[in-house]
Amino acid sequence: MLKGLGGLGDMAKMMKQAQQMQAKMAELQESLNTITVTGESGAGLVKATATAKGELTALDISPTIFDPNEKEVVEDLILAAIKDAQSRASERSEQEMRKLTEAMGLPADMKLPF
Repeated sequence: MLKGLGGLGDMAKMMKQAQQMQAKMAELQESLNTITVTGESGAGLVKATATAKGELTALDISPTIFDPNEKEVVEDLILAAIKDAQSRASERSEQEMRKLTEAMGLPADMKLPF
């Protein structure tokens, strides 16, 4: 197509690839809103659900832990479940980014977006 223009053909190809990467990044960012992970603490007594972007969407607390004398324990379990969900969300987000970079032929450890 642009054979006679030498390096400009390569530049056009790079620009097209950059546009494709941008579109795929936008798709990935949107999908991270729909992927959910669940963190838990206290052997499942408290569960926190979050999107892969780390937004907390649900909290499930077993009624068996509601003892007025154990208020601090319950608070700690809730915080631990939320932190676990956020950690899992971060890991899942990184997995999805790694899949995208590998699918595009980029190094797996390349950080996107730039």
